Amino acid sequence: MASNRNLLMLPGDGIGPEVMNEVRKIIAWMGKKRAVGFDIKEDLVGGAALDKHGVPLSDDAMKAALEADAVLFGSVGGPKWDTADFSKKPERGLLRLRKEMDLFANLRPAKVFDALVDASSLKPEIVKGLDLMIIRELTSGVYFGEPRGRHTNARGEVEAFDTQRYTAPEIRRVCAVAFELARKRKNKVLSAEKANVMYTGVLWREEATKLHKESYSDVALSHMYADALAMQLLRSPKDFDVIVTDNLFGDILSDEASMLTGSLGLLPSASLGAPDATGRRKALYEPIHGSAPDIAGKGLANPIAQTLSYGMMLRYSFDLGNEADLVEKAVENVLAAGYRTGDLLVGGKTDGIKKVGTQEMGDAIVKELDRLV
Repeated sequence: MASNRNLLMLPGDGIGPEVMNEVRKIIAWMGKKRAVGFDIKEDLVGGAALDKHGVPLSDDAMKAALEADAVLFGSVGGPKWDTADFSKKPERGLLRLRKEMDLFANLRPAKVFDALVDASSLKPEIVKGLDLMIIRELTSGVYFGEPRGRHTNARGEVEAFDTQRYTAPEIRRVCAVAFELARKRKNKVLSAEKANVMYTGVLWREEATKLHKESYSDVALSHMYADALAMQLLRSPKDFDVIVTDNLFGDILSDEASMLTGSLGLLPSASLGAPDATGRRKALYEPIHGSAPDIAGKGLANPIAQTLSYGMMLRYSFDLGNEADLVEKAVENVLAAGYRTGDLLVGGKTDGIKKVGTQEMGDAIVKELDRLV
């Protein structure tokens, strides 16, 4: 069994450790049944790190992340740390990971499983078969631009300010990821910005168009204002395949797209850096849901998003597409068989439905992996 793949696990806060435990079962299964092993380290992040180290991510954990082939992340935050200084909020640990690992491309799929088409708030005919990918620029834009802060201005008013800032290379590299991924899907990209009112939007559209003409003319490229895209995602989401956009708009639009599927508990994400000389990318994989402190420790959390994040890790960091397909198929089959955590129960339907907790859902996925092979 190959065991030279270095994996850092950061379960974090709230339901993070619970859903990560279910992924450990699949990792063990993969080692036993598919000879896919990992050298695993584990550390603290978020509120857990703040409690022990006084910071949301220790230097040792950051060093381990930079050395790992991939980082599998859980969740951070909770009301316990609401009064922490802004610079030490649990979420700053995740932001540090993204920034220092230079994870500039965030991949967030939105896929509707046939068994859960009724879980969406949209009509089944609108979302059935939906499978799109939003690529969000992750290390620049308004979340990182300088200057930023707050002060009392000359009129005695409290004033806060953030700066939206992009360079042409930052735009081009994330658009390149979108074009490359599109070639493996339906070969079309939609680039979203606000070129009508923002200088960064104008630059974004210019650079996306130039890069397309120079290197990716075989891929269909279209443009749309981000607010118009927000409307079209609700009106006709299956019109889109790969969407690329900036940090702020990507944050909002990917959350909107995730709700087309019916639950945040279903959706994974990957955050990728640039390839090095060997083709290896630094990468972090995480579910898009939060720490859900209201259900933490109760065994109610849905582990599917964390499980599918592990599947993305197999695919994008280790080129184990067959194993990733197995994980995704097992999840799909378990849902088709009627297994549901509480967040997936909709419309009062009970026929063929088996309500389960976190551990039962994880066990069902492992059992289905056994059946598939």
